Amino acid sequence: MPHRRATIGSAQGLHARPAAVFTQAAAAVGHPVTIGRVGQDPVMAASALMVMSLGLSQGEQVELVVDDAAPTGTIDELTALLEADLDAAS
Repeated sequence: MPHRRATIGSAQGLHARPAAVFTQAAAAVGHPVTIGRVGQDPVMAASALMVMSLGLSQGEQVELVVDDAAPTGTIDELTALLEADLDAAS
């Protein structure tokens, strides 16, 4: 399965708004996507509650894993969202 490390870019971490933007994109993939701190158990990336429960702060590194059946470029798009400052985009 494709996987990639990403660094959280949102100034306030993945709180409600940035988590919602990211989880909506993950859900739209239509295939399993997980996110978690490196070396820890991942959660389903399509669940805002699960993603927010990670308590991710700006600068933290996470690992994203995308199902093999996901469309090409999915991991690039999701990584770009995580690394962007989604607070500044509002």
